[in-house]
Formats: sequence, C-alpha cells, structure tokens
Amino acid sequence: MQAVVIPEPGSISVEGVPDPTPGARDVVVAVDACGICGTDIHILDGEFGPTGYPIVPGHEFAGEVVAVGREVSGLSEGDFVCVDPSLFCGVCRFCREGRGNLCENWNAIGVTVDGGCAEFVSVPAANAFALPPDVERRFGTIVEPLSCAVRGFDQLQVRLADHYLIYGAGTMGLLLTQLAAGAGAGSVSVVDRNPDRLPRATALGATHVATSADELERSAWEVVIDATGVVPAIEDGLGRVRRGGTFLMFGVASEDATATVSPFRIYNDEIRIIGSMAVLHSFERARDLLVAGAVDAGALLTHRLGLGEYPSAIEAFRSGSGLKIQVTPGG
Repeated sequence: MQAVVIPEPGSISVEGVPDPTPGARDVVVAVDACGICGTDIHILDGEFGPTGYPIVPGHEFAGEVVAVGREVSGLSEGDFVCVDPSLFCGVCRFCREGRGNLCENWNAIGVTVDGGCAEFVSVPAANAFALPPDVERRFGTIVEPLSCAVRGFDQLQVRLADHYLIYGAGTMGLLLTQLAAGAGAGSVSVVDRNPDRLPRATALGATHVATSADELERSAWEVVIDATGVVPAIEDGLGRVRRGGTFLMFGVASEDATATVSPFRIYNDEIRIIGSMAVLHSFERARDLLVAGAVDAGALLTHRLGLGEYPSAIEAFRSGSGLKIQVTPGG
C-alpha cells in the first residue's frame, strides 16, 4: 500500500509500505480521508511525537472497515468508522484514576505509532466508532478535533448565559464557537488577526467578531478561551477574564513558551486558569454531536488533496490559506 512517511524531522516521502493485518481485537480501515492539524506540523518539525522515526502521520481519520480480528464484535466489514487515536496504557496511576489523556505511557495513532495518512491502517476495534450511512463520509475526520473541543467544554463546567471570548477562528476556534453558541452562551465574541476568517465565525454562531479584543464593546468575559497557542493572545486574554471567571488554555503553545500573568489578580479576582489536553471520554459524544448536526462540518472543510499531495497539504496548512485540510488516500 501507499503511505506518507516522515523518515526524519523535516523530510516527507510517499512510498510503498507493507499492508497491515488486524490483531485479534483490531480492525483494518481503508482510509477515506485524513485531516491535517498542528500536531502533524510538530511531528514533521521534530518538536513532538514519536520517540523514533520513521512514522506514518495522521490522527484525524475515517474510513471503511475491510478486515476484522477474530475477537471483534460490534463491527463488521463495510462499516464506515471514525477513529479515536488515543492509546492509553490502562495501568498507570492516571489511567487508574480515569485520566487517560495524562497517561504516563501515552501513545496515539498517527503521533507515536503509524497513522491514517495511508491507504490502510490497523486500529483497536474499541477505538473505532461507526457513523450512520446518511452522514457524509468527508465529515468523519471532524470527529477527532470535535472530541478535543468537547473535552475542553468538560473542563469549563459550562453555565447558561455566560459570555465567551474566543481567540482564534481556525478549525478549533470555530468548533468551540459552535459549541458555546449551542450551550446557551449569552454571547460569543471571536477574535482573529486574519479578517478573512471572521465572516465564517459569524455564520457559525459568533455574535461579535474583531481583529482585536480592543475593538469589542465588552471589556470582560466570564469565559475566555485561547485556541491559538500564541503568547500575545494568551496574555491579552488573561487580562480580559471577568472577576470569578475562567480562562481555558486550549491552544498548543511551544513547550518552552512563557506568558506573564498577575498572581495577585488570580488571587484577588478568583480567576480559574485551566488546561485541556487532547481527548478524554469525549470521542463518542463528539460522534453523536456530529450525527445530530450540532456542528457544521462542511463549513470547516476547505481543501481535499490526494495522498501524493501531502507536501502541498502541509504548505497550505502552514500558510493559513484554509481551515481543515484533508488528504484522501482512497483517491
């Protein structure tokens, strides 16, 4: 089969690799499409991911089951599935506490083991969730990023009529915008330095949009979410949390990034600063939200390229020319 291979940081090839076979509790998926996200860039740049290369990237993918392990029940050949890439060890302290996203031996399909930028991939059957036939297959790749957003909302402890300020109108910011609007927000303000992204934020539920929070009438919000990982945005957002409010650090900053915050204000205003890492007990719920039409997946999909065009997909992502970019191993 053909697959994208990152043999070492900074290098990409599309080459033939052995076809996968399912273990007893695995299924083999013929990948329909695989989304590109910032984690793929970190892996390509050698900043995050496998302890060793080569690696087949791709953790946002969906496709058709074409082989089933002998101990698998509940899935059959022909089922169209989206795949939770999380691989928790199940035995470390965090896993025993039900916090597998903090697993001491954390792994993920497409991050530390070969993933979905390939014609076929073998995955644990427990990680594959069937999508009904009336859902467009191209929407299947949205379930994984949506599951991360659902995890973020689990951390927020949402209250009705709270006012939200979201930094970033990329894929994640727009998913968070839709969830906030659907969760009974009093208002949802979205800030992005790229003005071309703001009309889509409005169409997806934002009540106010701007290229800077200084342009907005409101000066403080109960919930402020950073979906950029950019330090100036983080610092700006921390200063705009209302007394008693919450700041959600959702975007992925570089490991050595630092931000300035007032410890006195955190104490005096009882501000909660919380993080949200990856997926936890949220993938199946994200699948259900997609099926129910709670988010507009089609509005987020802007590019669909062939497997051999993976380098072009990466360049499009880096340039910020689109939102969710898909690679289609199936042609």
